[in-house]
Amino acid sequence: MKKVLYFYSENPLLLTQGNNARAMGLLKYFKSKNIYVDFVGDPIYVNDFHIQQLKSEKLINNGFLLDGLKRKKNKIQKFFNKLNFQKKTKNRSINKVKVLDRLRDNHHERFNDILKNNEYDYILISYIFWTGLIENSKHIKKAKLIIDTHDFITPHFKSEKGFELGAFFAEEIRSLSFFDKILVISIEEKYIFDQFLDKEIHLISHPEELKHKSEKELYDVVYVASDNVHNVKSAKWFFEKVYPLLSKNIKICVVGKINNCIPITLENVHKIDYIEDLEEVYSVSKIAVCPMLSGTGVKIKVIEALSYGLPIVCNERGVDGLLNKTDNGCLVTNEETVFASYIERLISEKEFYNHHSVLAKDYFLNNHEKNKTYTELDRIFLK
Repeated sequence: MKKVLYFYSENPLLLTQGNNARAMGLLKYFKSKNIYVDFVGDPIYVNDFHIQQLKSEKLINNGFLLDGLKRKKNKIQKFFNKLNFQKKTKNRSINKVKVLDRLRDNHHERFNDILKNNEYDYILISYIFWTGLIENSKHIKKAKLIIDTHDFITPHFKSEKGFELGAFFAEEIRSLSFFDKILVISIEEKYIFDQFLDKEIHLISHPEELKHKSEKELYDVVYVASDNVHNVKSAKWFFEKVYPLLSKNIKICVVGKINNCIPITLENVHKIDYIEDLEEVYSVSKIAVCPMLSGTGVKIKVIEALSYGLPIVCNERGVDGLLNKTDNGCLVTNEETVFASYIERLISEKEFYNHHSVLAKDYFLNNHEKNKTYTELDRIFLK
């Protein structure tokens, strides 16, 4: 039996966030292949209750939290630790790229405690922010190191004070270089990293099965989003620019933390802050929208909607990472008037709707269906 140590900082049980849905997709893959999984989480997002829930669903064998062992360190010890860290990194632009390192006191020590007491075939880390967990570790043993990047990170910081493209990109590539295999979710991401890294780079889509819609449609439009900075900006654009152009007879369902950023009460907008299973809304909705003005990488909510055969109206950023940018069930525009007209046409014109629904299903089956993704994951974890 293969044995994996999987670090994912956030809570994979909160499925209205795309990154969590991807993490859950990997856990379900491991379960389906009878792969032994020890899970490590960050206590900011994950607690013992969540660990027990993951265990009860047989998604993991054991669970650990990074603050599991707390040791008081005196000031002298902290001083020497800081000197050692500066020595190891003296040639890097630490002040500029420190946001790419999210390790806090005791994280590295705690992770090493887990490695010392266990042996794994694979150590899987999510996001380059946590490369430090394995960097310079003496306890990797024979494990292969794998990173699931989730996204190309450098562009997310381009508006930060003191941002320097060269320093950030160099640090991202340096962080990736510690791993034997790199998992990416978008075709653009694979292209970029292929140019700078002599590593195995695998394009791993979000694994989903083709779903069936309910005959009863409760909503005309479903909009699923978390409250990250890109979604907040995009939701503001949608409700200020597009929504006023839509017929008020259109029933809209908004799901996720993005509701915290939509203070207005609208008669035809139903808000659901949290839902355990998104099937409850996707299966009873006619179309999906994905307003995205910024951000990089595949939008998991786009793949989820396509798995139900839902046509999607989105901005150009909504199709980032998809293998095909056209004939995929997505109607793409950055113009609010066209965005609104696409929604109206999909709802009112049956032939137009059916055409794009078929495109959505065909594209999904050809590129993102679960068995195709599982086959690629088998090449990584079952060799």
